[in-house]
Amino acid sequence: MDIDAFYNNEFSEHTDVVQKTRDACAASFAILLERAAESVRHGGKIIFFGNGGSAADCQHLATELTIRYKTDRTPIAAIALTTDSSALTAGGNDLGFENIFSRQIEALGKPGDVAIGISTSGNSENVIRALNVAKSLDIVPAALGGKDGGKLVGIADPFLIVPSDTTARIQEMHIMLGQMLCGALEIELGLV
Repeated sequence: MDIDAFYNNEFSEHTDVVQKTRDACAASFAILLERAAESVRHGGKIIFFGNGGSAADCQHLATELTIRYKTDRTPIAAIALTTDSSALTAGGNDLGFENIFSRQIEALGKPGDVAIGISTSGNSENVIRALNVAKSLDIVPAALGGKDGGKLVGIADPFLIVPSDTTARIQEMHIMLGQMLCGALEIELGLV
């Protein structure tokens, strides 16, 4: 293995995806920020959900909002549906894994909330079902995706699609976009 070539190629690919994401997601990011700020101003919350690495991103981002991102400030209402092992295992066992997030959206979501599903492929059935339920409950059905957007195209709105086919690069952009949302929300809500 040529470690120098590997190392430099990874950085080059990352840098390329950063630029493409910057161009592709700007308008959708602005809409997501507007909807999230409006929700929080009216007593709503941000609900994150996804699988695997995306589940970890959900927990990370919900914590940035409820605890702090850059400075000590009033908390921003957010929750990750990926953290309750009892709800996840009971839902998976009793209702099927494809319904673990939709059931929680039904129980915890309120009109005006913002549901953010994270799926690198855009084809995660439990994310798709949850966003369809969110939509039916007048919850904003937002998403972070990648590749061509998958089956979430036409369901998620706003939808930030990272223009890459490489899962690692998509995940890198998801956490970057998510942290940017946290920072922008603090500013938009006048908390910093």
